[in-house]
Amino acid sequence: MNDRDTFVSMNPTTQPEGLLQKEAKMMKLEKLIAARETISTREFPVPVPELLARYEQLYTGAISDVLREHALLDQGIGQLIPLRPERTVAGIAFTVKSAPNVKITGEMSFRTQMLDEMKAGAFVVWDTSNDEKATLWGGVMTATAVGKGIKAALIVGGIRDTHQILEKDFPVFYKYRIPNGSLGRCLITHYQVPILIRGVVIKPGDVILGNIDGVVVVPRDIAYEVLVRAEEIRANEKKIFGWVAEGQSVRQITDQGGYF
Repeated sequence: MNDRDTFVSMNPTTQPEGLLQKEAKMMKLEKLIAARETISTREFPVPVPELLARYEQLYTGAISDVLREHALLDQGIGQLIPLRPERTVAGIAFTVKSAPNVKITGEMSFRTQMLDEMKAGAFVVWDTSNDEKATLWGGVMTATAVGKGIKAALIVGGIRDTHQILEKDFPVFYKYRIPNGSLGRCLITHYQVPILIRGVVIKPGDVILGNIDGVVVVPRDIAYEVLVRAEEIRANEKKIFGWVAEGQSVRQITDQGGYF
């Protein structure tokens, strides 16, 4: 049994189903488990490429405002650096979890398996367990991602090979830059599982939108509804900007349903 096997065997989510059910009933955790661990596979009413293209015509603030209407106040992730601040990019969440670790054996094969499962349209969201010593994304990962049609990456940790990433015009949101590679410094422990980043739960299949203001996470089950509503807000704001340009007063604009 290797270190990763040890980690997984100690993870409560890998315990026998009967034991989990008994524990959940004793502590009445069924609703919490369902909320945290259930991964939606709901189909969108439009093709994914169309959905993402329409999201990219919007901006994170509008999406955040719509999520507020759904009583979801904490779906935004800030304090990350956009390597391409001029870009707005949307994708389907592909989640990754890693942690500081000295182990090397098996890491490359597990990483290869993970990369094989990434599909076109993915937005990689990577929880590094507060790693501050290594990079989880660089030039080779970028070239691989571009070749597979992956849209972007959010790394709550380090990147390197920045010139190579820029040459590929690949959007990355990151915490810091450092030359150190990942082998011998961290270990990928999970992928395509729910993760928690700065208080935001991200599940595989959620819609992720990023721009210069940060990143917003849209739960898959309401992603299309949020999109349509945000498009309405964008149309309304065009009217408001027009009224402002005409020189209308604040009172006139608010009387017509405008806001500031």
